[in-house]
Amino acid sequence: MHVAIPLYDGFTALDAVGPYTTLAYAPGVKVTFVAKERGPVDDDRGTLTITATATYAELPDPDVVLVPGGFGTLAALSDQALVGWIAAAGGQARWTTSVCSGSLLLGASGLLKGRKATSHWAVLDLLAEYGAEAVSERVVVDGTVVTAAGVSAGIDMGLTLLARTSDVETAEAVQLLMEYDPEPPFNAGSLKTAPEGTLERAMALFG
Repeated sequence: MHVAIPLYDGFTALDAVGPYTTLAYAPGVKVTFVAKERGPVDDDRGTLTITATATYAELPDPDVVLVPGGFGTLAALSDQALVGWIAAAGGQARWTTSVCSGSLLLGASGLLKGRKATSHWAVLDLLAEYGAEAVSERVVVDGTVVTAAGVSAGIDMGLTLLARTSDVETAEAVQLLMEYDPEPPFNAGSLKTAPEGTLERAMALFG
């Protein structure tokens, strides 16, 4: 199974690396980072780069398309090369997936019409603009489209996808290998549980 992760300026590193690590550990899975041109692409902090080893043209038909989100997503919506590749590659892929605001790029590519999908809580309402039914859940599966909520949910999405493309036992083995057994030190990871004032402080980080 060949997974393609498109990179664009301002993607969030964990959106890409979380599911990459989850899937790359599995037997029979190859993951390739793609972009308009080969070479390094900066994340949304501008301090970490991931190298795209193939161009869109060199990988037009992956089995899985996995689109990360990030602070650069809104600007990337006008990137015709990126959106066009997602539309073409995602339209024929066995599975089309996203993490965080990457679902907006799926929407802009016309792949979410009439489907349930999720995204980061800050942009969840924007999915309706693309004909999708926004669902506030960690991972949403609708047919062959799998979307994940914000950032860390990409690991959950990767395991969910792995269970469906391989089997539950393989997904469980990868989960154990990664020692993915989260016990966060604070109960602030959801709008439902975050203490008063946390939302305002989080929004300020978008600055």
